[in-house]
Amino acid sequence: MTTSNESLFRGEFLRFTAAYPGDAEQMARFSEDFDYLRRLDSDFAVPQQPSAFAASNTRGTNNVEFMLRPLEDDRLIGFVALFKIEWNNRAAHMAMGIGHPNDRGKGYGVDALKMLLRYAFHELNLNRVGLDVISYNEPAIRAYTKAGFTEEGRMRSSVLREGKSYDRIMMSILAAEWEAMQNN
Repeated sequence: MTTSNESLFRGEFLRFTAAYPGDAEQMARFSEDFDYLRRLDSDFAVPQQPSAFAASNTRGTNNVEFMLRPLEDDRLIGFVALFKIEWNNRAAHMAMGIGHPNDRGKGYGVDALKMLLRYAFHELNLNRVGLDVISYNEPAIRAYTKAGFTEEGRMRSSVLREGKSYDRIMMSILAAEWEAMQNN
């Protein structure tokens, strides 16, 4: 039964899938891109083995991960995830990565965010989705803001890169805020 004409797993440009055979190898290739790793996480950048991704792509009671594929083909372009789900507080954190530079700046990130928030609020019945992003990742900040996330605060100078310090920006969106955006 669906409550709207929209599929939870289909957006304007993308669809959510489970991991396919070979996806761990592709995610490992994404991890060889220094810029990708520096935008994705505040940890130090190290390429990963395919086995690291195969182990992480397991559905658990406190995390959900989707692979991102364009509607027109089965090519893996990235992932989105809800993790550290606190069922008692109806809250989760999210992460997203678009792997290849040629797939960035095409609206895939905003589409993935819209789908992930629809899933979080309609399927999982969450009330809050939060994230943190490094201040130099301006394309991600624009995508998060466009999707309705609000800056809540900053961890000042918490990320050090090549002799410079950057803030970690904390952002979130609440179910009521997201629903209001859908009604406009």
